[in-house]
Amino acid sequence: MPTPQAPRTLVLFDHDWDAIGHARAAAEANGGQGMALDRSGFDLFSFPSNARLAWFDMERYVDSLARRTPRRGWQAVISHHEQFGALMAALLAERMGWPGTPVNAILACQHKWYARQVLQRVAPEANLDFALLNAGYGAPVPAGIAYPRFVKPVKAAFSVLARWVNSHEELHRHTRFGGWELWVIRRLVEPFERLARARLGADLPSAHRMLLEAPVQAEQFNLDGYVFNGQTHAVGVVDALMFPGTQAFMRHEVPTRLPSAVQARALDVARRFLAAVGFTHGLFNMEFFYDIAGNRLTVIEFNPRMASQYSDLYRRVLGIDLHAMALALAHGRDPVSAQRALPTAGAAASFVYRVFDPADRVHLPSAAQTRAYTQAYPDALLFPYPKSAGSIARDFKWLGSYRYGITHLGGADVADLRTRCEAASALLGWPAPYAELSAPPADSTAGRTTVPSASCGPATATATATGDVAAPKRPASSQPKPAETTS
Repeated sequence: MPTPQAPRTLVLFDHDWDAIGHARAAAEANGGQGMALDRSGFDLFSFPSNARLAWFDMERYVDSLARRTPRRGWQAVISHHEQFGALMAALLAERMGWPGTPVNAILACQHKWYARQVLQRVAPEANLDFALLNAGYGAPVPAGIAYPRFVKPVKAAFSVLARWVNSHEELHRHTRFGGWELWVIRRLVEPFERLARARLGADLPSAHRMLLEAPVQAEQFNLDGYVFNGQTHAVGVVDALMFPGTQAFMRHEVPTRLPSAVQARALDVARRFLAAVGFTHGLFNMEFFYDIAGNRLTVIEFNPRMASQYSDLYRRVLGIDLHAMALALAHGRDPVSAQRALPTAGAAASFVYRVFDPADRVHLPSAAQTRAYTQAYPDALLFPYPKSAGSIARDFKWLGSYRYGITHLGGADVADLRTRCEAASALLGWPAPYAELSAPPADSTAGRTTVPSASCGPATATATATGDVAAPKRPASSQPKPAETTS
C-alpha cells in the first residue's frame, strides 16, 4: 500500500513578515519535527506578478484550490493578507469543513460602513460620527458636508486613499481618478463587493464608495487577540507612534504604555463587536484611539486577521509567536499550545522610514552598508522598498508619502532600543525615526488610517536595490498633504 501523504498546510499570499514568520513557525512546529507548507497567490505590488489582477476571480480561484486539495493533501489553510487572502482562506475553509474564521465575519469587519453600524449597536461609546459619501468615483461632491472629515474607502487595504480633508475642494481633489486608477480600484474591490452583497444583503451600500468620519486626534494603539471556542482572548497591545505633525506611522513599539485598565476596556469592546459579527475563530487586530484627557476610547477599525508586522515584536519581548498561534488555529488547536520562544528583548519596535516631499531623494543602502548592518545587528530585520518613479508618484497620491524602508530591532529597554536604532540607522544612511531627530513635514495635515500588516511592496530580509531614488515632482496644486499611511 502506498504511504499516506503527510498533511500539509496551504498558505495564501505569503509575503513580507508572513513569509518569514510562517517559515520559522513551520520549522519549529510539532516539537521541532516541522510542518509542511504549500503557497499560492501573487504579489499585488510587483510586476509581472500583479498583472494577474487583470483576470483574477476570487471565487474561481477558491474553486481551483478546492479541487486540488485531495491531491495535495492540504488539511488547513491560512492567510493574513488584507486585500484577498484572509477572505479566500475563510471561503476555502468553509468549503472544506476546516477550522477558520467565518466568511460573514470577515466581510462584516472589512466593510467599513457595516462595521460602524454594528459598533454603534453594541458599543456606541467607542464609535464616532460617520456617513457614506453620497457620490460615486469621480462624481461631484455634494454640498453640506461639515469639515474637517476623515475620508476612507468603504473597502480598501494598506491605507490607500485614507486621509484627512479640510474643505470641499480637498475632498473633490481627493476623489478624482484617472482611467488607469479607476481600473485598478475596481479590480481590487469588485471581488469583495460581489461576495458582500451575496452574504450580507443586496441592500448593503456599495463597497465602491467612500466613508466620512469625524476626525480624532489622540494616541493610537492596537489590541491583538484571538477567538477560540467562542472565547475572546487578548495577546497584547502595540503602541503606534506618528511622525510629528502627521498621523503617519513612525514606529510601532512594545511593551505598551497603555494602562491595564484601558487595555481591559479595549478587550471588552472587542468581545462585544466580534460576538455581534459572528467572529468565532481566528486572530484579530483592533485599532483604536485613546484620548487621555477625555478618558475616551474610540475604535478605528477591526482587522479580521493577524497584524503580521507585530508578530516579530511580540516574539522578541513576550516570547509569543503569532504565526505559530495562527497555524495552531488553522488546525483547530488551542493557540496556547503553540511553540513559545525565550524573550530576547525588554523592548522592541518596527521602525518606519518615509519621506513626505515628492522632491526628496531617497538613498537605499548599498550592498556594503547592508553587510555592515547585518553584521552589527544580526537580530535585526531589514525591509527596503525600492520603487519605480511611477509607483512612488502613486504612493504620494494614494498614501500621502513614500515609505522606503522598515527595520525591526530589540533592546534591553526603551532607552537601549533607541540607542541601537540610532546607530543602526546611521549604518544605512537613514534618519532614525524618533520624534526628537525627525523634523515634522513643512506642510502637514493630521490624518489617520489603519495598521494593516501587509504592506506596499515585497520585503526581504536584506536590501534589494542600491542608489538614490528620486520622488517625481508634480504640480503644486495636485500635491496631497501628508496623511497617515500603512505601516
